[in-house]
Amino acid sequence: MNAPEQGTGVAKVERRAATPFAGAIAGMLFAILFSASVIIIFNSTAELANDTGTWLETGGRQLKFALSLIPYAGLFFLWFIAVARERLGRFEDQFFSTVFIGSGLLFLAMVFAAAASAGGLIAAYAEDPAGTAGSSTFTYARETVAQIFNVYALRMAAVFLLSQATLWLRTRVMPRWMALLTFAVALVLLFVVTQSSWIVLVFPAWVFLVSAYILVARLRPARGTATP
Repeated sequence: MNAPEQGTGVAKVERRAATPFAGAIAGMLFAILFSASVIIIFNSTAELANDTGTWLETGGRQLKFALSLIPYAGLFFLWFIAVARERLGRFEDQFFSTVFIGSGLLFLAMVFAAAASAGGLIAAYAEDPAGTAGSSTFTYARETVAQIFNVYALRMAAVFLLSQATLWLRTRVMPRWMALLTFAVALVLLFVVTQSSWIVLVFPAWVFLVSAYILVARLRPARGTATP
C-alpha cells in the first residue's frame, strides 16, 4: 500500500523541479524576443531630433513584426518573475518581495502600454499618411511612447533589479558577484539610459544571464542523483 504513495510523492517532486526549469527557459526566451523587438524598432525608426515620420512608411512592416513579439516576451517575463521568486524559497522577505513583484509587473504593464501606443500610431498612419506624419498628433504619440518606455518602464526595471540584488545579498541564494552585477545594471538603467537608447539591452542580457545560471544550477543536482 505504500508503493502508490511513494510513486505519487516522486511525481510531485518531479513536477515541482520542472517548474523552475521551465521558468528559466522562459526567462531566456524573454531576453531573446525582447532584444529582437528593441533592435528592430531602433533600426526602423529615426532619431527624435530629426524625425519627420517617414519611417512609418519605410519601416512599417518591421515595426509591426517587432510589436507582435512584445506580448510573447511579456508572457515569458511573468514566468521569469515566478522562477526568481521560487529561487528565494523560505528566505523570501515580504517587504522586498512586494517591491520586486510590483516593479516587475509595472515594468511589463508600461512596456505593453508603449507597444500599444506605437501600434496605434502605425494604424493611424495607415489610415491617413499625409495627416499623421509630421503632425502635432504624431509628435504627441511619439513622445508619449518614448516617455513611457525610456523613463517609466526602464526605471521600474531598475527598481526590479535593485530589489532582486538586495534579496540575493541578504539570503545568499545567488552568488555575491551576480548580486553586485545586478546593482551595477540597475544603476545603468537609472542614470545612463538617457544617454543611449541601446543601453536598454543590458536588461534582457541580465535576464538571460540569471536564467542561464538558474538552469545550470537546476541541472547539476539532477546529474548528481542519476542512477549509476
